[in-house]
Amino acid sequence: MRKYFFLCITLCLLFSCGDGDLEIETIDFDSVTLQFCTTPSATEKNILFKINNTEALILELQSGVLNKGVVGETVVTQSAISNQSQLTYRIFSDDVAKNYFCDDIPPVEPVVIDEVEAEDGFVTISTTADEANGNFVHTITLNEISFITESGERITNLSVSTFGEVTTAIPAP
Repeated sequence: MRKYFFLCITLCLLFSCGDGDLEIETIDFDSVTLQFCTTPSATEKNILFKINNTEALILELQSGVLNKGVVGETVVTQSAISNQSQLTYRIFSDDVAKNYFCDDIPPVEPVVIDEVEAEDGFVTISTTADEANGNFVHTITLNEISFITESGERITNLSVSTFGEVTTAIPAP
């Protein structure tokens, strides 16, 4: 009876315990609207994000990358992930809202359960002029994005055909 008891305990522990790592199978933000706290600036660093319930994809664009518009032309620029711009994927304990990113002091909850920064990839920005409204329209895509966990495991090779669009003012002549 004692052997049977220890065998049952051992089997329960063997099959019920995981290594504690959070496994991320897919990252899908295609149908989620791009958000930001302050109007994007052509000359400064910009933080843009997408929220999908308990997940967030946060893009920090390098300073001046949106300052590439030319009236009458489409200008395409790239920013390398990790050494120029930064992309972060976060998982929260509960649904997260815009105020988490925009309040001076973020709310205590939800709590960040996991955070992974992209190690590689490109942000591509296609800029065209909307002269009727006095704006440059910047269409942002993410290409060849690689997230790598702390244990060195690749999560995904992400491409987002349209991360979103932002506008900046056409400078006065």
